[in-house]
Amino acid sequence: MATLEDPIEIGGVTVPNRLYRAPLLECAGNGPDAVDTLIDDLEPAAESGVGLVCQGATIVRGDGGCAAPGMTRVHDPDFVARLSRLTDRIHDHGSRIVVQLEHGGLRSMETWHAEYRAAHPELEQLAVSRPPWQLRLLDRLGFLDYDPHVLATDEVYDLAADFGRAAARAVEAGYDGVHLAGANMGIVQQFCSPFYNRRDDEFGGSPEARLEFLAVVHDEIRERAGDVPLMTKVPAETPAPPSPVVRRKLSLADGVEIARRLERIGYDAVVPVRTSVAWDMSIVRGEYPERAWENEALREEYDAAFGGSARRRLVALANRVQSFQYTFEPAWNADFCRRVRERVSIPVLAEGGIRERGEMDRLLGSSERGATGGGAAPACDMVGMARPFYAEPRLGARLLETDARTENPRVICESCNNCTVPQATGAPGICRTPDVLRKRGELERDGAYDRTAGE
Repeated sequence: MATLEDPIEIGGVTVPNRLYRAPLLECAGNGPDAVDTLIDDLEPAAESGVGLVCQGATIVRGDGGCAAPGMTRVHDPDFVARLSRLTDRIHDHGSRIVVQLEHGGLRSMETWHAEYRAAHPELEQLAVSRPPWQLRLLDRLGFLDYDPHVLATDEVYDLAADFGRAAARAVEAGYDGVHLAGANMGIVQQFCSPFYNRRDDEFGGSPEARLEFLAVVHDEIRERAGDVPLMTKVPAETPAPPSPVVRRKLSLADGVEIARRLERIGYDAVVPVRTSVAWDMSIVRGEYPERAWENEALREEYDAAFGGSARRRLVALANRVQSFQYTFEPAWNADFCRRVRERVSIPVLAEGGIRERGEMDRLLGSSERGATGGGAAPACDMVGMARPFYAEPRLGARLLETDARTENPRVICESCNNCTVPQATGAPGICRTPDVLRKRGELERDGAYDRTAGE
């Protein structure tokens, strides 16, 4: 049974321990300060001892495809070369870093961000197929705005090649591996999902064919970037709206089978994630972010993003409803991860609602209960967190302390989501909750983030 401090090998690269910073929106963009912003956001995790740092979703093309304002693009070789400053800083602390590659497809800002759409009328969403009737209905009712371009077969191959080219640039800049954004309603999930994928060419029509895009992306990355560690999120659309609203979706069993096929294709690790077919709070479960919505300084920017005060209030109402539907559940992907781990031999990474050291030990099978045979089998090989790093950028120092297993430290993040909603305006991903910030200040004064373990 592994402990959190044990090293692990992924695709031939040794990661010094089993704690990782899961992908987050850094909102760094591509401007002159982008690299410094990424260093400020990501280096503290490595400095605190985190073994693997995942840079949040970065877009493989120069136009369109961003799910939120301020996402970084990796289409420009000159810009990507500058990112070597970031990878060098991460490596200075003994950590590894991977870049998460993404294209939003129908989830892109071209769909939902009113001001962006008005400024870029020439942009169309990239679509795997004609949008499902549920999305076309939302379009007719005025909640969303669809004008999709359905990818032709040769265009699918072109998009896969863009993933390969982006991976090659990243590896040249010093990234240790590539992480595909295979869930959260991005274009990779849209290819995998029967809800979105109604194609009749080699990229659709059967579960195997719906995975062909990931197979081609794998081949493109291997050809252009070599045998670097390659991982992807694996979706199960179990939180999706119930039938008859959504009949075609990926079950847990489907997700397990996807993971098995990805191992055969040649992927080096998988991250099983339960997610909806829609962009909702299934990926950020927790409280309704009342403080964020009531922030008067952001009100005009919300209106610009959502298309006016009426639509802002409508989105906030939907957010409130979803907060009841997707209440916080500790380690909500654990069962899915455990099912996948039983069927694959590559590392399985777990994230989503992991909030304390004891929980991490149980997921890895290294708690006292698990070691004596009384607990469940290990659910994963690495454990990661996302939002807690907004609250505690140097969180690893507390979790990887030599006495952490007995003291069972818990993150101070309250899963209140006040960090996430402002990102619709391009605001940075930071904790904005006073009680949490006060606790962090107390911990800083007590020296809790002064790294001692592993030095």
